[in-house]
Amino acid sequence: MAEKHQTSSSQARVKEESHFDRTVGHLHHFTVTFSSSDSKEYAIDCDQPRTVLEVIKSTEQYGKKMKSCPDENVVIQLGKKDKKYTVATHFPCSCIGEGESLFISFEQEKVEVARDQLYRPIQSQDKYSVFYIDTIGGKYTKQKKRFVNNVVKEFKYLCVYGEKGMTVKEALKRDGRFVDDLGNFTLTDNKNPKCITEQIQKVDNLDNKKFKICLPRKRAANDSSRSSNNSPQMCDPTPAVDEAQQRKIRAAMQKRGISVRAAIEKSGNSVDIEEIYEILRRQSLDLKTLLESRFPGDSYQKAVNLRKENFGKIQQSFSEVHRVRKLLKLGQSVCKVVVGDVQGTGFVLFDDFILTNAHIFKGFVEGQTLKEGTDVSFFFEDPESKQYHFKLAHPDICYSEGDLDYAIFKIMPVGENYNHTTRKITQMKVPPGLLKIFGPMPWNGEACIIGHPAGGVKKMDLTFIIEKEKREHAVLDHLHPYKESIVTIHSICHLLKDQGIENIMMGGRIADKVVTYHTFMYHGSSGSPVFNARGRVFGLHTAGYAYQFQNSDNSVIEFAQPLLTIFKHFVSTLKGSGKEKLLERVKKVVKGNPDLEKIFKSVVEPADPEELLDIEPMDFN
Repeated sequence: MAEKHQTSSSQARVKEESHFDRTVGHLHHFTVTFSSSDSKEYAIDCDQPRTVLEVIKSTEQYGKKMKSCPDENVVIQLGKKDKKYTVATHFPCSCIGEGESLFISFEQEKVEVARDQLYRPIQSQDKYSVFYIDTIGGKYTKQKKRFVNNVVKEFKYLCVYGEKGMTVKEALKRDGRFVDDLGNFTLTDNKNPKCITEQIQKVDNLDNKKFKICLPRKRAANDSSRSSNNSPQMCDPTPAVDEAQQRKIRAAMQKRGISVRAAIEKSGNSVDIEEIYEILRRQSLDLKTLLESRFPGDSYQKAVNLRKENFGKIQQSFSEVHRVRKLLKLGQSVCKVVVGDVQGTGFVLFDDFILTNAHIFKGFVEGQTLKEGTDVSFFFEDPESKQYHFKLAHPDICYSEGDLDYAIFKIMPVGENYNHTTRKITQMKVPPGLLKIFGPMPWNGEACIIGHPAGGVKKMDLTFIIEKEKREHAVLDHLHPYKESIVTIHSICHLLKDQGIENIMMGGRIADKVVTYHTFMYHGSSGSPVFNARGRVFGLHTAGYAYQFQNSDNSVIEFAQPLLTIFKHFVSTLKGSGKEKLLERVKKVVKGNPDLEKIFKSVVEPADPEELLDIEPMDFN
């Protein structure tokens, strides 16, 4: 396997591994040689995303040469350099370079543990980070088994991949060739052994780098008394800081309630972990008492059952055919919004105007205009789930940050869908707007959110509104399963406080200005419309209070802004900008909606001119 070298001083970066060149795609070509054959190379044209083994199995030669070999016993050498690189059988074919060579052999015993449940659909190469684990271990690995089968030690490196966003620990576990009990391992960079990568770090920046695995040193027998079955497992401790520094860290944590990790990172040294955790346990006793008092005995399960019963009633309300049909029709006005590499949701307000959250455009706006060069696209689905691409009409935008987190802009009236098979372009007009069915925000009852979570296909979520008096209890309900892990509870509560969750609680700054609920609509759903059971849209789904647990996203509560308040601000903006023609159009659209007519009249024809909001001008052509 050829390696690339720097050819001029002007090159900014040297690629060491040519077989992971980012030009790979489909269709691509490579060759395979089987150990049991006469060293012939067999050409393979890969025309769809699959694992390497799936591609190889698609050949007739695999059945002839490897017919009795279990998948987990297969060894795949990458490149022609003898015993230098080896990949797992589930390695993505998209990460195999054009013209690369593979050498296939098999062992009598298992080489990797099958983890089919952890595999994900094969994606394009840019979605992965591929790095190399040296089969020569680092610190404290001589007496420790690291691989399922030591035959891999015949190679110099194991090629490991992970989807971007995955942790190092997840990537090695999913690889299958490493033993499960590596413990709290770290990685040291072969080029810079002093640079340590922890297992909880993401793989995103590890691409093309080479590492050695280092394991924690075994504790001496006289140290075992410091451990307990209830204590979290920790990496091998480094020399402790002086007593003054310990006191400083403890005092900081007690005063501000910072996390263990934050205290350690701030200190720049090691600390007495057990002592720090004891501080957290003492700090969190009140919280645990509150959680237990909230659900004495088996009342938590009863509360869960009650919520299921209430949710069943909501499902029944929304399951009426005429309501579902109405919501599906209204949902056609919902679109995916893509701004640079940021994805969100929006919906048609009226005519060719789209409403969404302002925070989607954060960093892309100057005043009331998009920055030059900002790439914005909108995608609507038709009843057959085809996506139609709409372009921005012009860069002017009605943009409001702060408590009113909304943006309104104009798109082209017609979008297009290109069929790569037939090479035909079909067109679609902007769906009807939802402004005419805006209604007041309820403080209880049913709700339905329609949006594009994680930038995926359009989805609908049925939920119920959490009254402001019950928001704190709802959060405690969510945290109840973690009540035995005081450190987890403390860490989550600290994170939620930093996000400003107190603002929506009773007495909070925006407690009376938002409606709250639970939904699975997380990232990518900002800007979704929120409907009631009668099909009126009352809220703009804006944000939630989120945390990560075991590498999954969770949220304790989410909220929407009232659309009537947003409408009032929008009309005031038009009034202040002198956009009389557009005001007349809005007046015609809202005719027949008493809530909107009342707001429109109060802004456009106020009894007192001072009632107008202090607004910035905008320029819609």
